[in-house]
Amino acid sequence: MQKRIYLDNAATSWPKPTVVYDAVDRYQRENGAPSGRGSSRAAEEVLRLVARARREVSDLLGMDEPNRVIFTNSGTDSLNTAVLGLVRAGDHVVTTVCEHNSVLRPLHYLSDTLGVKVSYVPCDGEGFVSPDDVRRMLQPNTRLVAVVHASNVTGAIQPIGEIGQIAREHGAYYLIDAAQTLGEVPLSFKECQADVIAAPGHKGLLAPLGTGVLCLSERAAKEMIPFRFGGTGTSSENDRQPNELPHKFEAGNLNVPGIVGLAAAMEFHRDYGFEKIHEHHRELAGRLLNGLDAIDGVTIHGPRTAKSRTSVVSFTVKGYDPQEFAAVLEMSTGIECRAGLHCAPRMHAALGTLPTGGTVRLSPGWSTTTEEIEIALMAIAQAASSAL
Repeated sequence: MQKRIYLDNAATSWPKPTVVYDAVDRYQRENGAPSGRGSSRAAEEVLRLVARARREVSDLLGMDEPNRVIFTNSGTDSLNTAVLGLVRAGDHVVTTVCEHNSVLRPLHYLSDTLGVKVSYVPCDGEGFVSPDDVRRMLQPNTRLVAVVHASNVTGAIQPIGEIGQIAREHGAYYLIDAAQTLGEVPLSFKECQADVIAAPGHKGLLAPLGTGVLCLSERAAKEMIPFRFGGTGTSSENDRQPNELPHKFEAGNLNVPGIVGLAAAMEFHRDYGFEKIHEHHRELAGRLLNGLDAIDGVTIHGPRTAKSRTSVVSFTVKGYDPQEFAAVLEMSTGIECRAGLHCAPRMHAALGTLPTGGTVRLSPGWSTTTEEIEIALMAIAQAASSAL
């Protein structure tokens, strides 16, 4: 059987660390209680596990209040909660062409239904946004600045600290989409001056699918309106959603198996070393960039140096449709990657790859080996040469 070479970690990380599988299986087989829905020993243990995961995420971002870490069902759920909860009728929002549809589509909905105006900051040829352009887009009624930390197409890491300062000076709320960076790239809630950091748990944090985190400043937590209402296990005599955190935004049963896996993943990160994972991603990105740059017919889209990007590397191949090329890689060598628009249409419009179907995207993970990268590069070179 052909070996599976998984290079689609920008979609979801795989494999997970063994401790994640073990923790989820142990909870499912030996506990199974919901969070905040009982007083048995099993239920109390679940409360401790959920609190531990909340504290781990808070510590990772340097936050001083774990209850401002909200658990959601995905990065998309986190972003929707933030955008729909903060923006009001007639507001103005500044975002960028680099954003994922998880930001673009809620904003489009608000534009259609509430008359919200949206300005899209352009990027340069490598996918970087200028803080000066963000400043120029601001209007007196700008309520929200929403910026992706790193593009899932180009891998370009944006200057989020500078942008945060601009948003803070203007009085706007500042939302960072950290879907491609949390767990891989160092990120401090205070240093980037964020009001909201949204991310999935299943990508860089190495947790199971169906997990997301929404990290809030004190002012954002007070101002945001929840759009999901229901049971929280607290204040059950009141038919109004509680204002206390995290219950204000955690209606319904939490995905306890996923959160237990997240807690185990965070412990793995700490023991293995966040910096070690960061450096591994940077090394693999450098190998990919150098190797792809030497292949005739291949065009890299994004920064050419590993220092200013994540390990997400997108490219196109002369003579190939991206989907076709990805299929060739899997059939020939067992390489699993992603091809297409990656849910970021404005990014592809800016790069000029929208009319041709997007890009081929390679995204190594914490367990990807240099040998697997070399196999991928040889397969790309062989396939690209056949079209010249």
